[in-house]
Amino acid sequence: MPMGKGVSAEEAMDERRRGPAIPDPLVFTYLDLLKTAPAGCPVIDLACGDGHNGLFLASQGLQVTLADRAAEMLQKAEETALALKIPVTVRRIDLEQEATDPLDSFTFGAVIVFRYLHRPLIPCIRRSLMTGGVLLYETFTAGQAEFGRPHNPSHLLQPGELRGWFSDWEIIHYFEGIAENPRRAIAQLVCRKPYADDN
Repeated sequence: MPMGKGVSAEEAMDERRRGPAIPDPLVFTYLDLLKTAPAGCPVIDLACGDGHNGLFLASQGLQVTLADRAAEMLQKAEETALALKIPVTVRRIDLEQEATDPLDSFTFGAVIVFRYLHRPLIPCIRRSLMTGGVLLYETFTAGQAEFGRPHNPSHLLQPGELRGWFSDWEIIHYFEGIAENPRRAIAQLVCRKPYADDN
């Protein structure tokens, strides 16, 4: 059951358009859950882009790391953080290093990923998340080709694929289908790493 403040996805999306640190609706809805993630380790916003999700979480008192390989996007996120007086850590990381685990030296209390898919990164996310940690993941499915970008199958989830990667974790929320405002084909997953999981 969603643990937010009773704000609809449409309202959250409207707010998102108004300011640089307004989160995607899924982040807004599950803010309280993210606040229960293991203490002492940051939330990481992977492939963060302009950092709006991570900046919002930092504004709510969470320790946040913004990670992306695009230096210009990280600079923009850092400038926004400074302007809003929001403390964040910024890391330039190439998440598509095939020979290594780009998250190998890090441990996180929560991981959030939006509009990004690189399948070899999934085992890295599983390993880097602390026991009891929370994952929020939302990205496009194969049906997105009907509505617009992306079109590359490498960047589009197949039916049930996202859930399948974390089916042994505690699934708190799962949605796969068509979302509105804007109309898009997505899958959403909110889950928690169980205490018995070693992967």
